[in-house]
Parts: sequence; C-alpha cells; structure tokens
Amino acid sequence: MDKIIDITELALRDAHQSLIATRLGIEDMTGICEELDNAGYWSIECWGGATFDSCIRYLNEDPWERLRTFKKLMPKTKLQMLLRGQNLLGYRHYQDEVVERFVDKSAENGMDVYRIFDALNDLRNLETSIKAVKKAGKHAQGTISYTVSPIHTTALFVDQAKRLQDMGVDSICIKDMAALIKPQPAYDLVKGIKEACPGLRVQLHAHSTTGVTLVSLMKAIEAGVDCVDTAVSSMSLGPGHNPTESLIEMLEGTGYTTKVDLDRVLKAKLYFSKTLGRYKQFLSAVTGVETEIFKSQIPGGMLSNLESQLNQQGAGDRLTEVLEEVPRVRKDTGYVPLVTPSSQIVGTQAVLNVLMGKYKVLTGEFADIMLGYYGASPGDKNMEIVAKAQDHAKKEPITCRPADLLDPEWAKLRAEAEALEGNDGSDEDVLTYAMFPQVAAKFFATRAEGPMNLGKDPEEGAVDAATAAEHQGKITGPITYAVTLEGQKHKVVVAPYKK
Repeated sequence: MDKIIDITELALRDAHQSLIATRLGIEDMTGICEELDNAGYWSIECWGGATFDSCIRYLNEDPWERLRTFKKLMPKTKLQMLLRGQNLLGYRHYQDEVVERFVDKSAENGMDVYRIFDALNDLRNLETSIKAVKKAGKHAQGTISYTVSPIHTTALFVDQAKRLQDMGVDSICIKDMAALIKPQPAYDLVKGIKEACPGLRVQLHAHSTTGVTLVSLMKAIEAGVDCVDTAVSSMSLGPGHNPTESLIEMLEGTGYTTKVDLDRVLKAKLYFSKTLGRYKQFLSAVTGVETEIFKSQIPGGMLSNLESQLNQQGAGDRLTEVLEEVPRVRKDTGYVPLVTPSSQIVGTQAVLNVLMGKYKVLTGEFADIMLGYYGASPGDKNMEIVAKAQDHAKKEPITCRPADLLDPEWAKLRAEAEALEGNDGSDEDVLTYAMFPQVAAKFFATRAEGPMNLGKDPEEGAVDAATAAEHQGKITGPITYAVTLEGQKHKVVVAPYKK
C-alpha cells in the first residue's frame, strides 16, 4: 500500500505574497474556497506572513474578517498561518502578553495550525508563541529557517529540531524561503530529524526559484517527510513554489501518493489563471529560474523589494552590485538567515552600502540586529560593525532574550487604539493597532468603505498614482527611504543616484 504524503496548499497566502506582492483581494479568493476545502489537503495556508499588513495598508480589508470568512467557507480543512514568533506579524518584538493575546484571538477567530519561526533561528523567540498555541489547543509547528553558510550544518539544524521537540511542538517545518535546499541536503536533513526526533511530524516548505526544489521534495519524501507545501500551478513557480499538480503526478508509481483530488486542484488552477492576470501590475519580474540565488541567497520577495528600492532612486542598473553586497553584509551579521524581517534589513543595508558607501549610513534595524535586539545571531559578528552600530544607536549590545527587556504594553496599546476614529473597541482592533500603529489609524477611519480590489488596470482607477509610480520606478526626487520598520524611529533620506 502506498504511503500517504500530506500537502499544504499555499495559494491563499504565500503563493500570492511571492508572485503579486500580497495584493490578492478577498473577493478573488472566496469563489474557490469550496473546491479547496473539499480537495483533501492536510491544511490550507491562508493568513499571516505579509497578508495582515497588506490587508490594512493596501486593500482596506479587515484581516480578522478575512480569517473568519475563510473559516466559514472552509470548515473541513485546517487553516494555517505563518507567525514570526515574538514579532507576531509586525516587525518588532512584542511583550509576552501581547503575543499570548494575539494567539488566543486568532485561535478564537478560526486559526488551527501555527507555523512559528524566528528570522535568526533564536529559539528563545519562539517559546511564548509555542506555549500560547498549546494553551489554545491548536497545532504548534516549530520552524527551522533553512539557510546555507559555513556554520549551518545538518547537525546544527537537527539539534534545533530536538530543542523544538523539547519545547512541546506538534511538528517541525523546514522553511526554505529562498529555494536553497538541494535534493541531497533535503534527504539528509529530513532523515536526520526523523532519526533524532522519533514520532515527530516533519514538513518541508520550499520555494521554486532555483529550479531544483521539486526534486528536493521527492528526496524529502523518500527520507520520510510527512507533508510538503505546494501551490496550484497557476499560482506557482518563479519566486513562488512548486506546483501542486506536478507533485501529485510525480508520485505515480513511486510507492507514495496523496489524498488530494487532482480534479478539484485543476478547477482551482483554472480559477486562479483567470484571476492572476488582473494583477499584472504587481507581478514579479522574476518568472524563470534563478540559480544565482545559491550565491546571494535572496528570497524572491526580497529580490523584488531590492528592485523597487533601486528603481525609486534611478539606480536600477546597480542591482548586480547590491546582489554581490548582500552576502558580505550577511557575513558581518553572523550569517543570519534571510527571511522576514532579517532579509529586508540586510537587503536595505546592502542597498545603502552600494549607494552611499560601505556602512556610511546604518539603519536603526540593522544596528539592532548587530547589537542583539532581534536575538542571537547564529555565528560571530563583525565587531567593527558592532562598534559602528553602538555609535549609531547610542546603546549597548545585549545577550538576553530581547522581549525580557519590554515592559507590559497591553493597557497602553488599548488606550491608544481606542482613541482612534473607527476603532470598534475589540481586542482584535487593539492587536491590529499593535502590529502597524500608523497604518491601522488610517485603516480604522476608512474601514466602513469596505475592501478595495486592486486587480484592475491602473487606468481604471483601482491603483492610485503614487502606487502606480512606485511599481513603474517613476519616483525621482529625494525620498525618506522605506528602511525603517514599524515602530522604529530611524529614517534615512536618500537622494536619487546620479550616474
């Protein structure tokens, strides 16, 4: 009898986050939910990651209502989200009570599986989230952010899996955000975790950008992986993921199979193929195979962000220089994995190094990474840059869990949120405000107007002029760079690059 391999479908979250900058509106997802719910997936990822931010920043959509809608339309299948550990869905660390309340409210609104990761693989930053998920009676999936460096070995990752098991997780996810995991390492890592953590469920998430990871999924299956992530083919490839249909067909005659109904998947393929074209202004320019990523290790979403930053400065022709600078900056940080938010922080610093000179300008977030305020780096940092960070940030390095330095903040967040026009007084609104204070204030004021669908041509008025200019690289004047992350004070004004 063939062994069943479970599948997590990504079309409703990471697929469109990777391909169209998370702009897919809720009305373009609800029409296919019934087919997806009946297709036989182990879970459907539909929330978390950048969706929360995009809902309130671009789509005038309440992310909590999106979650409730999915739960109503897909009652048979476990709903899954991506949670950034102590960062939740924002870009800073939150005090433990805020983390606990977020997990409790998301569970109450319909979330079942929490894929919990930390950008630096500092497992201290996962402890509170894991405990909160277990307390809520939901599935806690501890995550290893996969990366390649002189210090990242199979043994290191297996040790992390064992520590996560000791923390009480229900499963382990190997999260390969940049399509770096080659077939043999995938086999070795899955086999290593299975042997070291008997009985623990293991899942592999991999992007497709380098062109090798469909083979990696097969090798992981041969090594004993329990579940793999894929996306309906019309929402796959490029900086996205491997196609669900291809995975199903690949297993024929191998001794492995899935429970997923291919006919229903093909209906979803047709549905999204008609939908995706209407978002063409947001489509990633990366459509083929990019094996260069094995050197730069840049995830697809980060690549499009770097392109946008350089185009805004009239320096689009300097992308190659930035791609060469990213690994050098990453080495200086102690080889942090490149995943949100570390990917954006390292990438932006690389842009500034190229445009302004080597570490002539530091962002507040980069200084915080160097000083330990995001957690412990995997390897040794460049102490010369640590000294620059100290001088920039006017504070000392830390070695404790960053959240241990935070004072209770829930009462303050509630008072600030309730003072905003349009706030409904719910814990959900307080949490929305906590994630993105400035954006939430604007969203609360316009929420009654309802969701805005961006899946139309700019000429039809669905995209404002500033957004259209951003995507076409037409901003030419000095701008305050989007280098600061929510809640931080540091901003950098950069003039256009002159050849």
